[in-house]
Amino acid sequence: MAGTSHGHTPAAWTGVVISFIGFCISGAFMVLANPLGFWAGLVVAALGGVVGLAMRAAGMGMPKPAHRDLAEVIAAKQLAAKA
Repeated sequence: MAGTSHGHTPAAWTGVVISFIGFCISGAFMVLANPLGFWAGLVVAALGGVVGLAMRAAGMGMPKPAHRDLAEVIAAKQLAAKA
């Protein structure tokens, strides 16, 4: 998956970090037996997903491919060989 840049974008990293912090908050308040803090942590975790999607919509998501697909390269070479 590293070859396709899956998850290697500012939008993905920001969303995951915010969600991780939310889950840590939720876990800490669960141990402290504080339901309000637990739910607040889950809200922060959900906010991470919203922020990630918003950043992706703003163009900070998956980068545009810098090269053509392998099938396109092969097809172009076959057409050039026939001509």
